Amino acid sequence: MLQVRLFFIALQFFTRLPIPRWVGFEPHWLHHASRYFPLVGLVVGVIVAAVYWAAAQVLPPAIAVLLSTAAGIYLTGAFHEDGFADTCDGMGGGLTRERALEIMKDSRIGAYGAIGILLLLAIKCAALAHLSPLATVAALCVAHPLSRLMAASLIWRMDYARAEGKAKPMAQQMTGTEFAIATLCCVPAVAAAGGLGWLDWRGIVLGIVAMVFVTLWFARKLRQRLGGYTGDCLGAVQQMAEAAFYLCVLARWN
Repeated sequence: MLQVRLFFIALQFFTRLPIPRWVGFEPHWLHHASRYFPLVGLVVGVIVAAVYWAAAQVLPPAIAVLLSTAAGIYLTGAFHEDGFADTCDGMGGGLTRERALEIMKDSRIGAYGAIGILLLLAIKCAALAHLSPLATVAALCVAHPLSRLMAASLIWRMDYARAEGKAKPMAQQMTGTEFAIATLCCVPAVAAAGGLGWLDWRGIVLGIVAMVFVTLWFARKLRQRLGGYTGDCLGAVQQMAEAAFYLCVLARWN
């Protein structure tokens, strides 16, 4: 029952979806809820895939992709997109660690953030619009949990860069066992997409390799510039890993 509660706490933290009242809340649950971050991604992926599939029955693929993207942004409150934009501003405009962290904490968006998020959303939407409907559904269901696993890997292996912050409660603890649970949460979507033949296995593997590469590269940048990660950085790596997966699936598809 505790595991169910931890999942619902993660769902409440990362989305706008309501959770049952019986779940309750204890502050220390937040320290362990990150294990279900990828499972929350699977829920989000299934919902946006359903929106895409419904829209694609009556509208062109590009419009269906835009509607599913809008649904995902609404569902998560632009949590990860905002983190990516703030990270672009901080890493692009902050010459020192302190200045970069200060910029990332500012709620206003700058040129780096605006340009970065617009380009990222364009890349994701364009890549998905060029896939077949079934491949797009599968890519959405696979990329969302896997990209959140990449974000969870920062919690697992890196230090938090600030003394406090909105991601701090989710970042204090993540053991190897918890990361293994997070990894297992991605297996159903990957197995279904590959097993049903909606995505080519080599495309899935290529996408995962690209996600890991992006995460390692970004983690190295964070260590050099910030000495750790922040909540915005979790959103940034999730967005970049998601885009990398779509591009690899499209490259393999073509």
